[in-house]
Amino acid sequence: MSHKPSVNAPVGPLSFFAVSGGELEIGQPKDRWTMLFVYRGRHCPRCKRFLNKLNAMLPDWDSLLDVVVVSADTKEKARTDKEEFGWAFDLGYGMTAAQMRSLGLYVSEPLSEAETSNLFAEPGAFGIRPDGSLMLVDISNGPAARPDLDELLDGMKFNIENNRPTRGTA
Repeated sequence: MSHKPSVNAPVGPLSFFAVSGGELEIGQPKDRWTMLFVYRGRHCPRCKRFLNKLNAMLPDWDSLLDVVVVSADTKEKARTDKEEFGWAFDLGYGMTAAQMRSLGLYVSEPLSEAETSNLFAEPGAFGIRPDGSLMLVDISNGPAARPDLDELLDGMKFNIENNRPTRGTA
């Protein structure tokens, strides 16, 4: 992990290639909040469970903010996951080590070629205000620790509807 992400500071801007074509961009001003979810990649079964639950809840998330999901996987691996699991959210791929570190994510080396062949990010979730600044951070150094999606959605609704200030700034 290279640094702690700075809340209230701009995120990026960062862009990721999208399985559907084009790019997914975060950190620049827009009309809505964004929730960025970083997952480990195709090799991670815990990621599949987490993203399957996100997909089941996607209409609730989409009614509140934009959802961006990204990993360091190749386009082929990301497309295979999207098709295999029928995920409705667009999927970003090709996250670089520099992008991982700019978000303060933990970065892992594969344990073997069977796992994957390149560096990958451990899980992270980032709530980004419409002005592109970071409001909420949840990062993990391994696959077992992730936010509860129901609680996170409820908390984000509260934060957005009540224009809550960023916490943990000191």
